[in-house]
Amino acid sequence: MGWRGVGLFALMFGLLALVGVVQSWPLAFTILNLCLISAILSLGVNIQWGYAGLLNVGVMGFVALGGMAGIVVSMPPVTEAVRAGGGGILLAILVALGTAALAWWLSGRVSGGLRVAVVAVVLLAGAFLARGIFDPAVEAIESVDPARTGYLGGFGLPVLLAWIVGGMLAAGAAFLIGKVSLGLRSDYLAIATLGISEIIIAMLKNEDWLTRGVKNVTGIPRPVPYEVDLQAEPWLIDIAERYGLSVVEAASVAVKLCYAGLFLAVLLIVLWLSERALKSPWGRMMRAIRDNEVAAEAMGKDVTARHLQVFVLGSAVLGVAGAMLTTLDGQFTPGSYQPLRFTFLIWVMVIVGGSGNNYGAVLGGFVVWFFWVEAEPIGLWLMDLLTSGLNEESALRAHLLESAAHMRLMTMGAILLLVLRFAPKGLIPERSGASR
Repeated sequence: MGWRGVGLFALMFGLLALVGVVQSWPLAFTILNLCLISAILSLGVNIQWGYAGLLNVGVMGFVALGGMAGIVVSMPPVTEAVRAGGGGILLAILVALGTAALAWWLSGRVSGGLRVAVVAVVLLAGAFLARGIFDPAVEAIESVDPARTGYLGGFGLPVLLAWIVGGMLAAGAAFLIGKVSLGLRSDYLAIATLGISEIIIAMLKNEDWLTRGVKNVTGIPRPVPYEVDLQAEPWLIDIAERYGLSVVEAASVAVKLCYAGLFLAVLLIVLWLSERALKSPWGRMMRAIRDNEVAAEAMGKDVTARHLQVFVLGSAVLGVAGAMLTTLDGQFTPGSYQPLRFTFLIWVMVIVGGSGNNYGAVLGGFVVWFFWVEAEPIGLWLMDLLTSGLNEESALRAHLLESAAHMRLMTMGAILLLVLRFAPKGLIPERSGASR
């Protein structure tokens, strides 16, 4: 990584410490946790773009699938809803899978112009049969105490398992999507992945039987203690008195430190695996494909297969980060996944940090998320300083202070422009092949 990278990371942690001193330590550790998750998101995109040059604009779709895993894995099952329509949902899924398998089998057995007609009839009949079973089951599930439940719930397993399942769900979706779209040109691939991301999020918003839709799922189990349980612990009371904190503040910091330890462990694992992959013959092959696909194909490399491979790996990392984010929030809110807004933010992390460099992607995640959160209070302080000479009742002063809330996008644009001007390859640029 070099001394430049070490210095930039030290500066970043210094800014986090400054937030703790000036504002509050619970806020500083909240930002730290979100920075850790942002770094993992940035690594996932860097695997796809930095390694292979794949322009995936459907990032939030895979993040949302990872978040859904928090419900499916860790929430307790709603027994009454399962009895009311769980069997119907399972039967409808089996009918759909059986229809697809039968259509695939017939496509290899029937030849000529009759094949299209036979496959179309089978698929149409199977779709009607599956919907005929699925719709009544969904209606029965959603009618079970809709104000509090109205969905199937999950399996009631440890929430940490949801992080693995989230990666698997995102990887499975990426495999299906990649099979269809990875043969497209880069700009068409971007449009396709954005559209598919919108479809995934629309499904999560509307399938109440699975995710409660826009009614949200709250109370997702946590892998760390609750603050209220820690506040009565003697050791925490001693620490709070020693450092001059309130017990409530100390409990909040302790919980956030527990989350930070878990998130840091995942980040280090993903970073270590990413570095091993990047420095391996596979990583050199991926960069060769990224730099010149025609030459790589001429050397006998299956470019589409390798693209599919790296697309699945990067999406799996995004799914893990999505499950972690849901765990941190303790709730799943499909309406909060805004593809264009947050996909742009994650791409800025990769560009600012340094595309193709894993340490740069991690730094970019920290820098961009930190300023995304702190842009408003910094802007408010700056506007207050600039207008300190004006009358308290001044309309201009009031307008400028109100404008501080809009500083986020301006700050992101300024950071991006400054980095592209003075460090066009990112804060920690990709190293040349010779230095590897």
